[in-house]
Amino acid sequence: MSRAPAGAAEAYRTAAELPGGTFRMGSEDRDVNPGDAEGPMREVTVDPFVMDAHAVTGARFAAFVEATGHRTDAERFGWSYVFAKFLPGRLRKVSPRPDATPWWCGVEGARWDAPEGPGSCLDGRWDHPVTHVSWEDARAFCAWDGGRLPTEEEWEYAARGGLDQARYPWGDDLTPGGEHRCNIWQGAFPAKNTAEDGYTGTAPVHAYPPNGFGLYNVSGNVWEWTAGTWHPKEPGLRAMRGGSYLCHDSYCNRYRVAARTANTPDSTTGNLGFRVARSPVPGS
Repeated sequence: MSRAPAGAAEAYRTAAELPGGTFRMGSEDRDVNPGDAEGPMREVTVDPFVMDAHAVTGARFAAFVEATGHRTDAERFGWSYVFAKFLPGRLRKVSPRPDATPWWCGVEGARWDAPEGPGSCLDGRWDHPVTHVSWEDARAFCAWDGGRLPTEEEWEYAARGGLDQARYPWGDDLTPGGEHRCNIWQGAFPAKNTAEDGYTGTAPVHAYPPNGFGLYNVSGNVWEWTAGTWHPKEPGLRAMRGGSYLCHDSYCNRYRVAARTANTPDSTTGNLGFRVARSPVPGS
């Protein structure tokens, strides 16, 4: 395991104090994904809370592992999912792929500090969001850090940045004035990513301007675990928000702030991370 540069764990761990209040959650947008239960649009009230401005970085997660000896689910299982085009040919050939999503490879040895499997590391990417962490791993980090995962209601309230029913954290136009505001797929998925937004994989957690509440990359880059369950009929699934660098409107436009998806709490992939929320200290 390579080591993070001195001070890297303390960088990009600023938090935003959010006043809470009532907002319109969900969407009845034309692009709602059937079955995702985004709607109906409804008024929701959240109490004041604190949310990390950035997703947890690899450097912060490394400090957690060093302090606690935590062993992630990907390490326990011995493998995790990696986007196929990030792999050398020898690994692509021997790594199994799900029939429904053949762009993913189950790579032996892929883990938080070896994102593309054996031979890869986080050098040059310590300020990128940590990936290959399960819901259980994220909860363990949050507890160590004195926080918790945000509820879905808190996550969406924070991601909206004070805007009412805007499609994205900055408004309704995906690329206002031709400017890219998030890290998602451009080109023909999954064959070619033109990287017009500057990245083919993860981007640094501070990439792109923040939203109105000061939060970075709540659209695209990596999916973020929340505390919420997916649906009362499927209580074993945990909700994820925000979309990732693999989202493209041809099949997955879930980088909209109202969009959601889910996974099992032990799932790990190369496009899934998290950020920490906290309840405010009384009287602060």
